[in-house]
Amino acid sequence: MASPARSRRDEYSEITRQALIDSAASLFAERGFAGASLEEVTARARVTKGALYHHFRSKRALFEAVFDAKEVEVIGQVTAALRNHSGDPTSMVRAGLAEFLEVCLDPGYQRIVLQEGPSVLGYERWREREEQYTLGIVGGVVSSLMDSGEYPQLPLDTVTRMLFGALIAGASAIAGAADKERVRAEVEMVVMRLLYGLRAAGA
Repeated sequence: MASPARSRRDEYSEITRQALIDSAASLFAERGFAGASLEEVTARARVTKGALYHHFRSKRALFEAVFDAKEVEVIGQVTAALRNHSGDPTSMVRAGLAEFLEVCLDPGYQRIVLQEGPSVLGYERWREREEQYTLGIVGGVVSSLMDSGEYPQLPLDTVTRMLFGALIAGASAIAGAADKERVRAEVEMVVMRLLYGLRAAGA
C-alpha cells in the first residue's frame, strides 16, 4: 500500500501535469504552436519550467499531450451521444455524427487537432493518432448498423476506413471554410447520404 506522503506527491504531480495541459491547450488554441512559448505556458499554469520538463521532454511532447486530451474529450462526447440515443440505428448514427460535427465547430479543436496537428506531429503520426482515437468508434458504429439487419453485410474494415476518411475530410473542410456552419450542414448531409446508399445496396 502506498504511503500517504507518496499518494500526495502523486496527486500533486497529476495536478501539475493537468495544469500544464490546460494552460498549453488555451495558448495553442489562441496563438498556435509556434506562437505559444513555454514561458507563457508555465506562467499561466503557475508552475516552474523545471516542472514542465519533468512531465514533458519538449514543446512537441506537450502539444501531443494536448492533442490526445482533445481527442479523448471528443470521443467521450460522441460515445455519450450514441449511447443516449434510443431510436433506430440510422437515427443513432445521426446523433453521433451531429455531436462530432458540433465539436468540429470549436475553434480550439479546429486549430489544435485539424490545422496544426498534421504539421506539428507530422502527417503520419497525426494520421496514426486519429486512427487510434476515431477508427475504433467508427468501426463499432458500422458493425452495429450491419448487425441491425437494416444494412447489408459488407467488408467491415473497408467500409469503416472509407467512412473514417469521409469524416476526417469533412472535419478539415469545416475547419478551413469561411462559412463553417454551412459546410458543417453539407458534411452531415453527404455522410448521411453515404449511409443511405449503403442501406439501399442491401435492398
